[in-house]
Amino acid sequence: MKYYFTYVLLSEIDGKYYIGWTDNLKKRLIAHNSGQVLSTRNRRPLKLVYYEACLSKKKAIMREKQLKTGFGRKYIKGRV
Repeated sequence: MKYYFTYVLLSEIDGKYYIGWTDNLKKRLIAHNSGQVLSTRNRRPLKLVYYEACLSKKKAIMREKQLKTGFGRKYIKGRV
């Protein structure tokens, strides 16, 4: 069974969150922290603070969009 992950990273530089999705969480975290992801390159180091596993790519992307809303960011702050 293949899983897709919606994840939240915390920048240790600016204290802000980055929300994304992937099918390989470990590889994606390495990519973020090695500077391979343009949107987080200047915000390293990043720490994984939250993730959810989904059974489909579509659901992971939908959850990412939900977490990027005001309600979603409030939810994250309550969970972390």
